[in-house]
Amino acid sequence: MEKMLKDMSLAYHRDPRPGKTEVIPTKPYESPSDLALAYSPGVAYPCLEIKEDEQKVWEYTNKGNLVAVISNGTAVLGLGNIGASASKPVMEGKALLFKIFAGLDCFDIEINEKDPSRFVEIVKSLAPTFGGINLEDIKAPECFEIERRLKESCDIPVMHDDQHGTAIISAAALLNASELQGKRLEDIRLVVNGAGAAAVACTKLYVALGIKRENVVMCDSKGVVRADRESLTPQKAEFATQRDIHTLADAMKDADLFLGLSVKDVVTPEMLRSMAPNPIVFALANPDPEIAYDIAMASRTDLIFATGRSDYPNQINNVLGFPYIFRGALDCGASSINEPMKLAAAHSIAQLTRLPVPDKIKNAYGIPAMSFGKDYILPKPMDPRLLESVSAAVAKAAIASGVSRRPITDWEAYAAHLRNIGSQCSDGVCYSQLLNSRETLERIANKLGYKLT
Repeated sequence: MEKMLKDMSLAYHRDPRPGKTEVIPTKPYESPSDLALAYSPGVAYPCLEIKEDEQKVWEYTNKGNLVAVISNGTAVLGLGNIGASASKPVMEGKALLFKIFAGLDCFDIEINEKDPSRFVEIVKSLAPTFGGINLEDIKAPECFEIERRLKESCDIPVMHDDQHGTAIISAAALLNASELQGKRLEDIRLVVNGAGAAAVACTKLYVALGIKRENVVMCDSKGVVRADRESLTPQKAEFATQRDIHTLADAMKDADLFLGLSVKDVVTPEMLRSMAPNPIVFALANPDPEIAYDIAMASRTDLIFATGRSDYPNQINNVLGFPYIFRGALDCGASSINEPMKLAAAHSIAQLTRLPVPDKIKNAYGIPAMSFGKDYILPKPMDPRLLESVSAAVAKAAIASGVSRRPITDWEAYAAHLRNIGSQCSDGVCYSQLLNSRETLERIANKLGYKLT
């Protein structure tokens, strides 16, 4: 199975032409007159308009629909520090997701620079091209400084998705799981295993939702992050505990919520059984969770269990958020992606989960009885309702929090605009075609001599 996956993936990326994206013109170009408008001499007129008023760049160029996905390849998926060039397939994939889910054009930019200061200067120099910047796969703790400095110096939304995307989606899952398990957020005792970028961002957002800081225990590879430990980073020090506990097993006793962003197989059935009644377990280590799904489900029957994998229920997947967060932010001219916008996205995703699921989504995933419950605490990635729901929620939060420079006033028209984008994504590659992509996969498999089951 592993060899088949490898062969099919390599063929998918290589044939019929290398890579996953291309640039497509949006204006006529068939005649000399078209070219005279597109380039010389006609192009001088929008240039002069922008020279007089820089804000007109949003009116005459693609800036308002263009996102950069930028990485230096120092923390790629579960692969680690593989370098800028080796990160490019992932960044191309992220660009593809922006396009097919939210209609946003995207350039992937791989920067061969590990020094944070130099990396920031390079990205700052590129910022005038884009309406937003999605930082990706940059290792901690450098990613904290890089994001902070770019947010301070750029007047467009900048978000490190490994931090905030994971935080937003898992926060939505937490809102629903706590409701189902009968737990109030202010009473939840949280154990976080892992103290990297995503873990810190998730914990901060959970606290913003209502979890009390004194009810948080964070663990890293050395054990519980305690206040008496020397040389703590500022990020770890924020969540250091005064409690007299030292190991993950100690921390798990009577915990209500486990968040894992660490490595596989560090949680045992005994640890799960030591948790409080009706526990919530988010085991998000990639690609294998902190405890295997079948082992966790056999350990106790009263838990809600989520992973980052698509082959188990309750996948916590960043694609539920980042395309629509940037869509809403760019559409209202937001200068940043702030805490109210993140919280609005989380609440919107959570609320959408509680609505009846369209039949086409059930059919696409082969789950005829899909509805809000312990095995469905988040929408499926192919749910087209996410575009309208999350984008609008983010835009409204941007406007209410004062970071929107082009406020939306007609929300019914905006909703219709988003529905039109959803049906026309990727120049005709719409959701119905995405949901019926098996024919493409079968062609690849047949060419390689495999048979799909």
